[in-house]
Amino acid sequence: MIQINEVNLHTNWQKELANVVTSADELLKLVGLEGHFSEQDLAAKRLFPLRVPRPFIAKMRYGDAKDPLLLQVLPQHQEFIAKAGFHKDPLDEQQAALPGLLHKYRSRVLLMLKTGCAVNCRYCFRRHFPYQDNQLNKRSLQAVFDYLSSHPEINEVILSGGDPLMAKDDMLTWLLEHLDEIPHLTRLRIHTRLPVVIPARVTDGLCETLIRSRLKPVLVNHINHANEIDIHFTAAMQKLKRAGVMLLNQAVLLKGINDSLAAQQALSEALFDADVLPYYLHVLDKVEGASHFEVPEQEAVTLMHGLLDALPGFLVPKLVREIGGQPSKTPIDLGLSPA
Repeated sequence: MIQINEVNLHTNWQKELANVVTSADELLKLVGLEGHFSEQDLAAKRLFPLRVPRPFIAKMRYGDAKDPLLLQVLPQHQEFIAKAGFHKDPLDEQQAALPGLLHKYRSRVLLMLKTGCAVNCRYCFRRHFPYQDNQLNKRSLQAVFDYLSSHPEINEVILSGGDPLMAKDDMLTWLLEHLDEIPHLTRLRIHTRLPVVIPARVTDGLCETLIRSRLKPVLVNHINHANEIDIHFTAAMQKLKRAGVMLLNQAVLLKGINDSLAAQQALSEALFDADVLPYYLHVLDKVEGASHFEVPEQEAVTLMHGLLDALPGFLVPKLVREIGGQPSKTPIDLGLSPA
């Protein structure tokens, strides 16, 4: 692994955010791979900007062109491939109930609180999403609160994005104070990659806000490989655990990154050591520009059989795909007979 700066929970997360790497040349220099990738590879940055926090880069293996963290964020020429079945909007999300609000599931809504991310993952299913049409502020959120109040079947708000933890602590406090006033809401779920790419984002202020809310908090990390988990991430999870937050993880199955039994087993074990439970393993959402990450479904099923043999059931994530218009994630049949 490379050494950039000592990263810990006392680091100012906003300074880390302002200091992210956006140049492919700088990224490759930091990991000792200058000149290793072609100009055709790096030109894919035009399709989707490169953006990587330095604490995440510090976990990459120096001089390893196949490092599983590097390959998640580095532009590559395969992104120019136009493959049948891959679309700009693979989940049919670009028709929102309100700007920034997706009512995809009957009892749950997805609130795109912030439209930016700390890290741009090359397989992101929202890499073509019209975020400019879905930006929220305190004024536009009033319409969201009215919508939630008028739909008593909704009991859970899922904060998504972008990454919702790009919002500052005072904004999150303001939001939760308003959500607390809607009586039929019972849960708050936060889907985020920030704690693993900038662990300092888990501040005392964030934890205090979650403690004060009457809503039961769930934080779903997005971690694809065991190498993403280090002592700083684990310390951040301990802070959230003490604040009463349920800690889960969802991963994406990615060719050449985590599509082996050893990689998936190591991820589940590392998550458990950090007090995080595996939740979902997604097959790739077929977004334009990411076809080179696809793992065939039968290979995914075979992998899951291996995990069921190797791990206790509570460490085996559910293998799912998301289908636009469906009322929930769709489990993938593993071909197992009932006991």
